[in-house]
Amino acid sequence: METTRDKTTIVLFDVDDTLTKPRNLIKPDMVEALEALKKKVYIAAVGGSNLHKITEQLGPDVTASLDYVFSENGLYTLKEGKFLAKENISVFLGEDILKKLINFCLRYIADLDIPIKRGTFIEYRSGMLNVSPIGRNCSQEEREEFEKYDKEAKIRENFIKVLKEKFADLNLNYAIGGQISFDVFPKGWDKTYCLRFLDEFQNIYFFGDKTYPGGNDYDIYSHERNKGYSVENPAKTLRYIEELFLEKKD
Repeated sequence: METTRDKTTIVLFDVDDTLTKPRNLIKPDMVEALEALKKKVYIAAVGGSNLHKITEQLGPDVTASLDYVFSENGLYTLKEGKFLAKENISVFLGEDILKKLINFCLRYIADLDIPIKRGTFIEYRSGMLNVSPIGRNCSQEEREEFEKYDKEAKIRENFIKVLKEKFADLNLNYAIGGQISFDVFPKGWDKTYCLRFLDEFQNIYFFGDKTYPGGNDYDIYSHERNKGYSVENPAKTLRYIEELFLEKKD
């Protein structure tokens, strides 16, 4: 494989709504496509979730087969299945500042009047905070209902506006991702962070769904080093893989 693959090219994939439906297991047709693609180029996943959640969705075999896994935007990175690098937001910001940020988010969520609330409103990850107004313990049905509600009520968008004003001095970035949450992280720690590990590649392709300004795929999708492709679902990703790399056309 190593002698036939194009060593100048790597294809990066977001996870939710790109390789899988949000928080769902990868489908066999996507696994087959990734196996075929890896025979031609290098492949990687880059997601805001931690490694455990990415592995839950992609499965341990697929996760291990990827050339790179950039969990938490690359703040926790695996190369060929082995640990490569890690960053930590608590060290970067300091515990006192981090505590103030978390406390403010919890108070804000407590005062939100939304149809339902569940649990785990803030998830600490090594490279970011993941903030969910409804709570990450919601069911799949509740997750989908909140996403529809949020498109109209703009709960996450307005939450971010308040945080940008309140913590303007912290040089933080905010990105809406998935269906129920948004990420808070130091500027420069978005998905473009993973590019620092890819200097050997001349051609970098990226596929993601949240490619609009403010979405957690926007920065890497629009980055000058990459060829960005916007998808709405895994079916669109499969079509691009076939048309661009596997020479399967209608």
